[in-house]
Amino acid sequence: MLGHLNQAVYHELLEEGRGALFSRLGGHSFPFVLAHVELDYRHEVRMDHGSVVLITRVAAVGRTSITTEERMELPDGTVAAEGRAVLVAWDMEARRSRELSAEERSALTD
Repeated sequence: MLGHLNQAVYHELLEEGRGALFSRLGGHSFPFVLAHVELDYRHEVRMDHGSVVLITRVAAVGRTSITTEERMELPDGTVAAEGRAVLVAWDMEARRSRELSAEERSALTD
């Protein structure tokens, strides 16, 4: 209605960026859950922008969690949104957080 992406779409796109980051970590698949997200909207993203660039990096590795820094840019480099997310390592059977394994820690910090 306003001619730009709804705020929920920003979060969906940044989730795609986090997924791409994990897929590049040596093919390792780590079960994580999103525990916290903060996002600052800097510029609207309109349909006529065509595409956005997502930049996601591991900012910190804790005992059970990682923090990512995320940025969405328009094709001309204008920052549309930026923020941070905390993802907690998840034990699928116990249904609770767990410590990062040595292999996961290595993949996240190399």
